[in-house]
Amino acid sequence: MTELGIYTRYSELGASSRLRCYRYADTLRDAGFDVRMHPLFGDDTLECLYNGRRRSAKLARDLARRLFAFPRAEKNLWIEYELFPGILYGMEKLLIGARRYVLSFDDAVYLKYRDRRPLDGKFERLAANAAGIMAANDLLLEHFSRFNANTVKIPTAVDTDALRPGGEKFPRFTVVWIGTPVTFEKHLAPFAPMLNDLACGIGFDLLLIGAPAAAARQFPGARIEAWSEKTERELLPRCHAGIMPLPDNDAFAAGKSAYKLLQYMAAGLPSVASPIGENQVVLRSGATGFHASTPEEWRDALRLLSADPERRSAMAEAARNAADGYSVRRFAPAIANFLKKTFSGA
Repeated sequence: MTELGIYTRYSELGASSRLRCYRYADTLRDAGFDVRMHPLFGDDTLECLYNGRRRSAKLARDLARRLFAFPRAEKNLWIEYELFPGILYGMEKLLIGARRYVLSFDDAVYLKYRDRRPLDGKFERLAANAAGIMAANDLLLEHFSRFNANTVKIPTAVDTDALRPGGEKFPRFTVVWIGTPVTFEKHLAPFAPMLNDLACGIGFDLLLIGAPAAAARQFPGARIEAWSEKTERELLPRCHAGIMPLPDNDAFAAGKSAYKLLQYMAAGLPSVASPIGENQVVLRSGATGFHASTPEEWRDALRLLSADPERRSAMAEAARNAADGYSVRRFAPAIANFLKKTFSGA
């Protein structure tokens, strides 16, 4: 068997680590890898991040724990972003030594070190010396393929076997957003005045899954539910449309993957989304939903979906069919084959 250490940022509690790494562990074991999982940050650190509490001491503890354990690391590594946030490239590369590693990116995290010398360029240097790179979207693929020829696009896939259309719809037209407290603050909260006005003017309910409890102050009429896999599976299919607004002129937002849209699609929902980054690739405007940039475009799209059940139903079917192209079932073997090819002979 080929030993493989998967060095994630979080445990399964963290969405990016769960969706891009943990869910493929069994597939990789079946493919002949001796898989061992190594999350960096503890669940208490992530909970502090989600709740807006100070976490400096926990961050230091987590980094020290990985640093002291890393000399026993496996020969082949799958690394989510980087091994040691905030540590210089030269020090990280020295710790990696002769080990072969693959990097995985689902966000434009390289921007956080932009113009922060001497960390600026760390991700690009790591990429240049990697055995391969898995990029979640076209922007990341274009960026990292400039530094490493063995770069492949692996979207953050959706489990279309677990998340499916079905069940009784909510009696009132319901628009849903799903995410984390962090993405709520950065990407949804700025749109609160517009969405509140539209909810009143058009007459729809707004469901927020994964938003913090404090979101009730910005969305006083919304229903707020804590995220869980059970909640996601049960509530998403009962809604009528999903939304994914993103701020303009935000380079990090432009590097976001469109996983929210894939969740809506798998649940059989048409979507309305900002035409930014991967949203433009995943959502086919007029077929599986609508792109919307201005308040007027958001109003027109949501009003049409609310008022035209036949059009909404056709879009829902098209969305569900399109979700199969981004399924875990499709990309699990692609990841296994990529890693086998990349680490062969190691």
